[in-house]
Amino acid sequence: MLTLLGANQSTDCSRQTRRSFLQVGSLALGGLSLPWLLQQKATAAEAGTSYVRDKSIVMVFLSGGASHIETFNPNMNSPAPFCSVTGEVKTSIPGLTLGGTFPMTARSANHATLVRSFTHPIGGHVQAIRHVLSGGTDGRGEVKEGYGMGAIYSRIRGTNHEQTGIPTNVLLTGPEVDGQYRSERGRMQRGSSPGSLGPGCSPFEPNGKGPAVDNMQLSLPPARFSDRRHLLQQVDRLKRNLDQMRELAGHDRFTDQAAELLLNGASEAFDLSRESPHVRERYDTSQFRIGKKVFRNADIGTQFLTARRLLEAGCGFVTVHSAGWDMHADGNNPGISTGLEMLGRPLDKGLSAFLEDLNQRGMLDDVLVIVTGDFGRTPKINNRGGRDHWTRLCTLAFFGGGVGNGRVVGASDRTNSEPDGTAFRSEDLRATVGHTLFDIGLLRLDPAVPGELSTLLQAGTPIVA
Repeated sequence: MLTLLGANQSTDCSRQTRRSFLQVGSLALGGLSLPWLLQQKATAAEAGTSYVRDKSIVMVFLSGGASHIETFNPNMNSPAPFCSVTGEVKTSIPGLTLGGTFPMTARSANHATLVRSFTHPIGGHVQAIRHVLSGGTDGRGEVKEGYGMGAIYSRIRGTNHEQTGIPTNVLLTGPEVDGQYRSERGRMQRGSSPGSLGPGCSPFEPNGKGPAVDNMQLSLPPARFSDRRHLLQQVDRLKRNLDQMRELAGHDRFTDQAAELLLNGASEAFDLSRESPHVRERYDTSQFRIGKKVFRNADIGTQFLTARRLLEAGCGFVTVHSAGWDMHADGNNPGISTGLEMLGRPLDKGLSAFLEDLNQRGMLDDVLVIVTGDFGRTPKINNRGGRDHWTRLCTLAFFGGGVGNGRVVGASDRTNSEPDGTAFRSEDLRATVGHTLFDIGLLRLDPAVPGELSTLLQAGTPIVA
């Protein structure tokens, strides 16, 4: 599938073209079209880097700070207010229980590792999101240092898959309409930034604005859209001149990504119409309405389905964003009970469909699904029915990846306030990601890998291995 954009489309003040695509269809002539689905897994030899593992990460980020209590540590053996107000769902694994709004996800308990002693020191949303998404490389979360973990992967692995052209680092966000949700999406974009690795390592965001959007666009005059011969000539010329383009002054990696996508047809990975009605229904969460002041249909299921297609096309790091988890029960946010019914239910359906689909396709052992957020919530309910910011215990769970095998790691104290025993921190989350994606022992021997990144990936202790 080649995606084209007319030259008369509007631009914003940064001169980035707004997202408006024309789907032209597969160009089977001249060998220009490649199947969107990666028919065989990329090998280390093909990647040219023997330390790149045949694994992927899906980071499910619940921005706003999802309650650790109502998600993965219901703590029902303790009295209120130190236990889940939504109750719990028991699973087939003794001691492994989920909050009461996650009955479908509980079916995947044998692929889960729930971390009940994850902690970090950052209590502000903007800073905490950056701190967690950078795996602690940005110690204070001020975007003055460090890099998003997806950006680190993109820098080492390469910004595009060598066979399909798909970006290796993708951020999936919803078309937020509520002001609070839009703010949280902005925090996610900021938190995922590549820092000194450069804008080319930024996550590709198909639903966003900015340079990444241009990765999927080739501008042609509208009159030329219907001229197939001219279209083929343009793409042929793009192929012939690709090496020359890379030497042009002012050229950056976004142009490389655009060329790879156009030439290899990777944009088909985003075309959900290719899925059967049964599969689309399985992931569909549009029956749920989310928001606080302005509401829209939940699309978290669509994001999960897109993530699965991206993985099949060779993407190695996908971030799925769910906004609205800042459940203070105030003018901008719901309380815990209302908020978990509103956001927990669609997350439960979308995540469970994703995990079961990956498992049925034989992919789950090769994909580590991480569910986390800014931080946790206070063990005590406030007088409005909400929970406030809490960093001593934070939300974290792993599914699949060959390590999620039905267990609980770490423990909280009786009041669900802080770790009881071993505490896991952001650098340990980064180590888990790094050891999943790379053979660190071999990676550190490659002089092409920046020394600082090699050192960072060797620091910390994997939480699951």
